[in-house]
Amino acid sequence: MQLATWNVNSLNVRLPQVLDWLQAHPVDVLALQELKLTDDKFPHEAFSALGYQAQVFGQKTYNGVALLTKAPAQDVVRNIPGFDDDQSRVLCATVDGVRVIGAYFPNGQEPGSEKFDYKMHWLEALRAWVRDELAQHPQLVLMGDYNITFDDDDVWDPEGLRDTIHCTEEERYHLRALIALGLHDGLRLFPQPPKSYSWWDYRDFAFRRNRGLRIDHILVSDAVKARATACEIDKTPRKNERPSDHAPVVMTLG
Repeated sequence: MQLATWNVNSLNVRLPQVLDWLQAHPVDVLALQELKLTDDKFPHEAFSALGYQAQVFGQKTYNGVALLTKAPAQDVVRNIPGFDDDQSRVLCATVDGVRVIGAYFPNGQEPGSEKFDYKMHWLEALRAWVRDELAQHPQLVLMGDYNITFDDDDVWDPEGLRDTIHCTEEERYHLRALIALGLHDGLRLFPQPPKSYSWWDYRDFAFRRNRGLRIDHILVSDAVKARATACEIDKTPRKNERPSDHAPVVMTLG
């Protein structure tokens, strides 16, 4: 079983790239973020032609998430239960016995802002919900665009970007708190090249110079960790013409 996450930064723009990628990498589950379209605009037929069913939670202009699955998605949940939110950020479903949560974490804009405060409250609500989900579903995967780095190894310029958005201690506390629930950073279960990032700014030739951040993560429960055989960042789509600024992260389970 293979699971992947990819912030496509507008599915309208990136649809041909996503379809090409799926043909080359026919993963069993793909979590998409930043669809930037409403549910009625989602291209179900295009994915159905490749053998995928789509669960969609869209939003006009901003946000929007989807889960593409080969097997039927069961017990679907949209957004964090009990958390009042008008932004489409979370889709959860059980697929082949694995509880999969695909999420687009808030950006937060900058420390001290209202958007940062929203991010902190959102992260608190997410953690409480994930704790409950773990209790019910030992096989659980939480993947998506987290908009948070774990530590300096996830940052091309750790000193220059210290305490800026994605790299604050407040944000990283919440990542560690998720790990403390019994989750594991899927990528770091396996050896990775140094300076392995999943996002690069469009400006200043950041991708060419590998000035990036690792903010797209796959966290897995103990039971899924025991099945994991590989995890990697696929940088190839970032080389496309008009690419997303994010690259897919892919985990393989035995």
